[in-house]
Amino acid sequence: MDDEQIRQILQQYRHVAIVGLSPKEDRPSFQVAQFLKDHGYHIVPVHPHAETILGEKVYPRLEDIPFSIDIVDVFRRPEDTPTVAESAVRIGAKVLWLQLGIQNEIARSIAETAGLQVVEDRCMKIEYCRLLD
Repeated sequence: MDDEQIRQILQQYRHVAIVGLSPKEDRPSFQVAQFLKDHGYHIVPVHPHAETILGEKVYPRLEDIPFSIDIVDVFRRPEDTPTVAESAVRIGAKVLWLQLGIQNEIARSIAETAGLQVVEDRCMKIEYCRLLD
């Protein structure tokens, strides 16, 4: 994925489901979500046990979200990502975005085979600041 492709993703898609979004303010997932929300993205927290994060309703699974999602941003261990990729395909997401330190060949294959764009081992906040600010 080159810089121009990432720039296009960040500019074109605004509805972001964040899988593994922590309700704890000191966690990177929370900080990234706050940044995205502050920069005009509609964030949708996905967490099995929380009710609201950053003032947004939390959904236990991607499949529970009742509206369309563009980007599935993943803060989970690499071994958990194939299941997330399958869910992203089922909900019709456009992009599977695996955060810093997260790569998984199986998840990438699942998503790409279904036509999703895949970004691995990159942070949406860092890429936004680098490419759009």
